[in-house]
Amino acid sequence: MSGVRKQNIFNTTGAAIKFITFWILVMIQLPIIFILPRSAASVKYMSFFMRILLWLAGIKIRVHGKISSKRPLLVISNHISIFEIATFPVALGGSFIAKKEMEHWPLVGWVSRKFGVVFIDRRPSHALDALAQVRDTLNSVSYPVFLFPEGTTTNGAYVKPFKSTLFNFVENSDVTVQPLVMNYRFRDGAPISDADMAEHFAYFNNSDQDTGPKCSRERSAFGQVFHIMMLGGFMVELTVLPPPPLAGMDRKQIAETLHKIVSDKYMELKDKHAN
Repeated sequence: MSGVRKQNIFNTTGAAIKFITFWILVMIQLPIIFILPRSAASVKYMSFFMRILLWLAGIKIRVHGKISSKRPLLVISNHISIFEIATFPVALGGSFIAKKEMEHWPLVGWVSRKFGVVFIDRRPSHALDALAQVRDTLNSVSYPVFLFPEGTTTNGAYVKPFKSTLFNFVENSDVTVQPLVMNYRFRDGAPISDADMAEHFAYFNNSDQDTGPKCSRERSAFGQVFHIMMLGGFMVELTVLPPPPLAGMDRKQIAETLHKIVSDKYMELKDKHAN
């Protein structure tokens, strides 16, 4: 049955058990993560690690299309919540480019570094160093690297414009850029309304939203995980699109082209399932 599950003492107790179980399993795995070198092996291990969170949180994944076999490969997508960090490695393999602030999150930052996440400083004064780091990473790995060009999560009602500075290193390069569109559904595949998305499933800052509903209570990252466990989870639908021709474009044209592809498809799928 579709709809947001009503919260009660049973859901809360069940979520508490799952949340505690997750942290116990994390602690058990920390010694393994510690001895793993930061390499393709640790990136592959991330998929196993994240499956535990998805299983306990009740997250289902449905994938349409295939990731390109070309390398270096940058996969770009819209961004709704923290669960992308788990669903992408499980469904598609690979690692991420993330904002520098995450590197300092307790435990999360250290684990992410071991899992091959590249943290970049998005301040203009550090742009050249950050982009060089991304370029070097893409050229040295055999797996896809994921990037969220919006630079933040949203309420799921729309796709924010992409930050063009993130595509400086794509200009006149051999990097293949593949767009991916992500939609959230209830576990049975039914659509989630914009109001329910903002209130329960998205993870965002109310002050950063340009349009659509806001949430009545903003949660911490771990608070959001606990909330989803109480709701019983949801489905993440990933639609992988073919890489568009970007040769000859500058970074602004690349950002605009990719944004249009992702935004148009996102709204098409969102509206299609809502009707």
